[in-house]
Amino acid sequence: MLRNAVSIALRPSIFLRPTTAPPPASNATNTAINNSSNFISFFRRAMSEIVLPDLKIGFVATKDAPAAIGPYSQATVVHNTVYCSGQIAFDPATMEIVKGGIEVQTQRVLDNMEAVLLEAGSDLNHVVKTNVFLKNMDDFAAMNGVYSAKFGDHRPARAAVEVARLPRDVDVEIECIAVTIESLKG
Repeated sequence: MLRNAVSIALRPSIFLRPTTAPPPASNATNTAINNSSNFISFFRRAMSEIVLPDLKIGFVATKDAPAAIGPYSQATVVHNTVYCSGQIAFDPATMEIVKGGIEVQTQRVLDNMEAVLLEAGSDLNHVVKTNVFLKNMDDFAAMNGVYSAKFGDHRPARAAVEVARLPRDVDVEIECIAVTIESLKG
């Protein structure tokens, strides 16, 4: 699929088709066109020789975190990278939103995320990126206090944004990308 997309996008006729009558070609113009054509030929050959490894996707499911409430997985694992779906403040035992404000919800979200990561062969210390979605940016400081306590000295990259609405009208949702613990051995 990639090879076809590249060969279509790199047809010399796309790049070299004149929009008006071309001026008489000089030696410099001919050299540039030949170099461009040679590069495109080289690039096509190189792309045709790329062999993508078989992509194996692992699907993560644990009873220690809320079950997915739609057509998605709690997380997926590809080549020692864990892609954790957004977690909201569901109590995994009751599948109800925990009662309380932003601090209580953030704690539950991070506990859920940690359970999914452990099932995937990772943990909070191996998170490389989080995305935090807040219903109200005024809750940032309170969320950040719980987040900082949970992650300790580990400081993954992070984005935090206010959104119009979250599933089940919760106050916070957090997703993450992590590496597996096994990937760092060796």
